[in-house]
Amino acid sequence: MSEDRLTVLIASYNTNLQAERGLPQDLVDWLSPTLDTSSLRIEEVEHPSRAPDIVAVGFQELLPLHYGFAGLSKSVIENRNALILSQIEAHAPNKEKYALIATVVNVGVALLVYGRDDGVARRVCDVQTQWTGCGPAYLGNKGAVGVRFRVAGKDGGVGEVYTFVCAHLTAHGYNLPKRIHDYHYIVNTLLFPPLPSSDSEAPSTIYDTSHLFFFGDLNFRLAIPPSHPLAVLSHEELTRKLVTEADREALKDCDELHIERDERGSCFVGLREGEFWKFKCSYKYRLGEVDTFDRKRTPAWTDRIMYTAYTDSPDRPRESTIQNMLYTTIPSYTTSDHKPIVSLLLLPPSTSTPETTQPPTLRLPPHFKPSPDPYATLKRYTGRILGLILGYLWCLLTLVGAGSTVFGLGNFILGLGAWGWWRTRGPVLP
Repeated sequence: MSEDRLTVLIASYNTNLQAERGLPQDLVDWLSPTLDTSSLRIEEVEHPSRAPDIVAVGFQELLPLHYGFAGLSKSVIENRNALILSQIEAHAPNKEKYALIATVVNVGVALLVYGRDDGVARRVCDVQTQWTGCGPAYLGNKGAVGVRFRVAGKDGGVGEVYTFVCAHLTAHGYNLPKRIHDYHYIVNTLLFPPLPSSDSEAPSTIYDTSHLFFFGDLNFRLAIPPSHPLAVLSHEELTRKLVTEADREALKDCDELHIERDERGSCFVGLREGEFWKFKCSYKYRLGEVDTFDRKRTPAWTDRIMYTAYTDSPDRPRESTIQNMLYTTIPSYTTSDHKPIVSLLLLPPSTSTPETTQPPTLRLPPHFKPSPDPYATLKRYTGRILGLILGYLWCLLTLVGAGSTVFGLGNFILGLGAWGWWRTRGPVLP
């Protein structure tokens, strides 16, 4: 593996509102196997045990919603950071050290990005974080967070810009149009300052970058048409079909994300993805079970990792100069109805030179011209303020209800009724 080709490890997990209980104390199954098995997908590897240059870890449903709305996520994020950092360093093949480049959280969506101390971390600059909410009234129960930074060239050149976006889109099978809208909303409102050396003073979108990574619980489902042979299968029969890769590959054409991105071009324009059908659906599992799907939902590949680089051609939308060395789920985690996913990516060699004055940017199809929403800041802070009000009221009701929001609401109504009765009762006669 050429040392001038960076490797990026991306991991994503919907932890089902579990807060500190959402992860086991050993992350080796999730974050570290890629360090040892990457050579299985690359024949020309010279240093198969080299640790990733960049590690990006995203979470969705990080903690209970009322704590998330109230902004009470600091301790959970600190716990996650300490655990992740200790684990990736403890299991790094050559005991490589890492530095936290940036962390950002909005309600339950969080992103932590690390760089190797002996390489990328020393050349990182222009670090920026951003967030946006696309829930009702712009609330952050659904939305995205982003981290952007520039890695200066080893030769003193301007280098390249890296943008990581962790998202949680609208749930439920019938909400496909809303998920597509969520994507476009994120593109228009997850805005960063202008790129270094840019002549423009306008904010930049997630596509104004050299490398873009978009991942998370995107909630796209399987849409099996009535005419499909698998449409008549029961839930148990369908889950048995998911055991073999050949049967899963037959189902990939029913995947909503694949259809909308690759066939209709309605969302995730320019983004590529590995062969997601090679692993079993990441959703929906019974809690506490390694390999048992919940009958309440049709299994689906809701959790995904996509990417693109400035060296990718818009004329070949399904090909990428980024090599996907590993893309899989981790079945052993059982505290959520989702399974964590992980991908290890080998980036193309950098084209930056000392004479380069501007970082290279993505080449997009002529019909796709993302533009910043002029009201993005207003919308984001409207959602943030409403979320804080809702969160603190929700926390208060939970406190009054001894941990139960329902009992808290009941106690509040009873108390309100008692106060009203006391106010309206007549004077007590002697």
